[in-house]
Amino acid sequence: MIKLNGINKVYRTKEIETQALENVNLEVKKGEFLSIMGPSGCGKSTLLNIIGLLDNPNSGTIEINGIPTEKMKDKQLAAFRNLNLGFVFQSFHLINSLNVLDNVELPLLYRNVSSSERRKAAEAVLDKVGLKHRMRHFPTQLSGGQCQRVAIARAIVGNPEIILADEPTGNLDSKMGVEVMDILHRLNKEDGRTIIMVTHNEMQALQTSRIIRFFDGRQIQ
Repeated sequence: MIKLNGINKVYRTKEIETQALENVNLEVKKGEFLSIMGPSGCGKSTLLNIIGLLDNPNSGTIEINGIPTEKMKDKQLAAFRNLNLGFVFQSFHLINSLNVLDNVELPLLYRNVSSSERRKAAEAVLDKVGLKHRMRHFPTQLSGGQCQRVAIARAIVGNPEIILADEPTGNLDSKMGVEVMDILHRLNKEDGRTIIMVTHNEMQALQTSRIIRFFDGRQIQ
């Protein structure tokens, strides 16, 4: 489903050059739940952003569902992301001025979807994450765990096959973290979604299909 070949990423300033990723080769199968682990600054989030087509490598190729992405223009990349990828971030990235329902509907605004269809889809995924009763609330009225569940609903409202989660429990207490992980496991096992998760939590990683580890931009396991 996802194939990375020879991925290199270098960040340059006038004073310094940092090799964020070095010759990364990775294949992720359909329906897999993959954890990416390693110390801070080892390239985990950079790798996730490259897989998510939010950042470009300096060299190497990326295929998603057998489709090469390196020659896509910005508009093509945006449309491809919208259809195929759902994102869950540590800091939720919800819009505080919008209520829960409107936040979840956002990805569908970029498609030719009527307002009634958007609402129906958003209500369905909010029900799936147990927050339909909160759809008129605003993010500031929710707990951290509830905000992350809203973010997951937003990630799946467009029915993407792939979910990319960057430290999804990093800002949550242990109880809320367990709830969020339970939702991700259900999305993986019941819906068959492919999930790639960056985490520092060894216990959570051990519950996933496979763990890959990074150190100084290199895959070591």
